[in-house]
Order: sequence, then C-alpha cells, then structure tokens
Amino acid sequence: MGYPGKNHKTYETPKRRFEKSRIEEENRLVIEYGLRNKRELWKTRSTLRNYRRAARELLALKSASTNEELIARKEEELLGHLFRFGLLGENAGISDVLAMKAENPLERRLQTMVYRQGLARSPKQARQFITHGHIAVGGRKITIPSYHVKRGEDSGISYYGPSPLTNDVHPERERIIKGGRQ
Repeated sequence: MGYPGKNHKTYETPKRRFEKSRIEEENRLVIEYGLRNKRELWKTRSTLRNYRRAARELLALKSASTNEELIARKEEELLGHLFRFGLLGENAGISDVLAMKAENPLERRLQTMVYRQGLARSPKQARQFITHGHIAVGGRKITIPSYHVKRGEDSGISYYGPSPLTNDVHPERERIIKGGRQ
C-alpha cells in the first residue's frame, strides 16, 4: 500500500520518449497555454485518460446490461462532474467524453482563463500574477495556476482586492490596456 503521507506520481510519462510528432505537439501546447513544463501536460492527459476509462466502463456495463439503475446513476455522476467543471455541455453523452482532447481541460485552467479575459498580456504573465497572489476567483485569492475553474466561477475572476493591480494607473495595467487596444 505505501505510506499515506508520501507523494506519488499523478501522471504517466510517454511510452515512446523520442517520437517527433508527439514532442512537437507537446511543445505547441506548452507554449500556447504557458505551462511550466511538460509534466503539467502529462497530468492533464492522465486525468483525461481516467475520464475516458470511466466512460468505457459505462459502455461495457451497458452492453452487459446488468443493473440499469446503477448504470444510469454512474453515467449521471460522470456527466454531471464534467458539466460542473465546464468540460462538457449540458446535453453531452458518453461519446462526447470519449471525444475530449487535452485542450478541453487546459482551457478551464485559471491561468488560461486569466489570459483569455485580458487580465494579463500573455499566459506566462497570467501564471506570474496568479502565483504572486494578484488574482481572485469569487473574491478568494487563488495562487495555483492549474486551479480548475468551475462553470459558475468563470465570471468571478478578477484582481484580488488588496493587490496593487486593482489600481487602474498601475504601470502593468496600463501596458495590458494598451496591448488590448493595438
């Protein structure tokens, strides 16, 4: 079993280490979403793999046609979870879970949402603002760039109250505003 306080890996490394197409795709995603390293991408892919595994298990239970109430409850739990986290739409099905790509969870990261809402000039700057404590979600300071923003929280992303960035004449805010006008 192992010691419960000991950290363990939450991701799997690629099986083929030097596959050119995979490396190029990973580099593109790391740059586009401002990830610190490829490990963050591997963690995202591992969680996505877990969602797909659960969907495949549901399909296997459906084909075996065992307990239909249990199947319906598990399907509703999985789809409800993915809907709350904003990864799927309201009328999504199991086939939508299997069709998800790595970009879906990456779009729901706080770092990406801060950049997309125009609170930072680049994904890297968004990461810096978050780690330095300048960003809040629903009035609560969040210092984790990989924080998954739930569906209702995306409108509550703003600068943290005591942060100097709340002042419109802050030099960095002026650069962000000028960058948006050009």
